[in-house]
Amino acid sequence: MKKEIILLGGGGHCKSVIDVIEQAGEFRVAGIIEKFVGESSPVLGYELIGVDDELEKLRQKYEYAFVTIGHIHSNSVRVKLFKKLKELDFTVPTIISPLAYVSKHATLQEGTVVMHHALINAGVKVGKNCIINSKALLEHDVLIEDNVHISTNATLNGSVRVKANSFVGSSSVTKEGVLIDGFVKMGSVIK
Repeated sequence: MKKEIILLGGGGHCKSVIDVIEQAGEFRVAGIIEKFVGESSPVLGYELIGVDDELEKLRQKYEYAFVTIGHIHSNSVRVKLFKKLKELDFTVPTIISPLAYVSKHATLQEGTVVMHHALINAGVKVGKNCIINSKALLEHDVLIEDNVHISTNATLNGSVRVKANSFVGSSSVTKEGVLIDGFVKMGSVIK
């Protein structure tokens, strides 16, 4: 029997995470949690079953929860909700697409999602509450701190370090060994 999981946030990123969850087959989505009643319509057929203020009550019924709000302009809501889930003792799993490759020599922490066709090589370490988006490439020994979004098709070459709360835009490419701290716009080349 699949474990039930609730998802916090019903926007576009939620749709992508639902698709990964369905493909992976470990969890069954019990429903969506939003900030306010009436804020969201069903997401891919999954109903709104509660609001943020009801998380304590929902913890009595559900063990697993996951933050499905994206990180483009700011990750403050993602970080706040992740902390709230941990305070309420939810189990926040790591979710990995079966269409991604994650080396057995890589380490991923709780609350991180690895989307379709991402490639995470040997020696990579990814912190908590991160998004490794579709087709991202993390080469050997990359270090990603907490609350980071590596966007679609970004390429981080060997030994790159990404500081907490950073955003790396779509199709960005880094030289090996660089430090990223903050916002990297789409299509950037970081030397």
